[in-house]
Amino acid sequence: MSKVITMIPVRLAATRLPNKPLLDINGKPLIQRVYENVKAAIDGDVCIACGDEKIMEEAEKFGAQCVLTDPNLPSGTDRIATALKQIDPDGTKYDIAVNFQGDNINVDPAINNRLIKIIEETNCDIATCGMVFKSLKDAENPNNVKIVMGLEKGETQGRAVYFTRALAPYIRDPDTCAYQDYYHHIGIYVFKTNVLKKFLTMKEAVLEKREKLEQLRFLQNGYHMQALIVDKIKLNEAAPADINTVEELEEFRKLDL
Repeated sequence: MSKVITMIPVRLAATRLPNKPLLDINGKPLIQRVYENVKAAIDGDVCIACGDEKIMEEAEKFGAQCVLTDPNLPSGTDRIATALKQIDPDGTKYDIAVNFQGDNINVDPAINNRLIKIIEETNCDIATCGMVFKSLKDAENPNNVKIVMGLEKGETQGRAVYFTRALAPYIRDPDTCAYQDYYHHIGIYVFKTNVLKKFLTMKEAVLEKREKLEQLRFLQNGYHMQALIVDKIKLNEAAPADINTVEELEEFRKLDL
């Protein structure tokens, strides 16, 4: 059985909602609710990769394992890779690392159990997930990242060939195409730990710079990424997946959490 650790990267730098991880939601800070959701759903250790001392102080209050990282690290992937290097420097303690975002209060962590299994069964380097776009308009939006993958009708898992903000793949003959859905990438990742640590030594890739998508760094360096298509990702379908605005915060405070 794989030795798994879930890493939760978090920092205070959100401009739209200052101090977001520490905001109270019905008696508990946001980061505590995310941490508890993860602990209840995924076997193995859980560690919060804290970009600020205030977050670390709060995490220690509710008993979480945590590591302080440089607040100037450019991405959540850098943050968890750096934290993992601190807690498992020789790479023998864990086989798989889950990246679970620190504001994903309404994302179901159990999805990651399916991604862990994909790594174990396929021996891929990274597993991620996506959903079928509900409309062509949503697929055409460059803010919605597409997974390019070749699935036959009825298949829900395959190798991620590319990620793009463009509408892809191009369907040249839609009348004869058996399966022509576009797949919306959901930024949930599970890594082999040795691959995650190598991220810190890989320079920014050309295609990554052009698309502004860091997952392309792995693909351009030859790593195998599998993608799972899921029907839903939320714990509560009536609420947003995460909290980014005051309005969303108030919406969550009205829920019976």
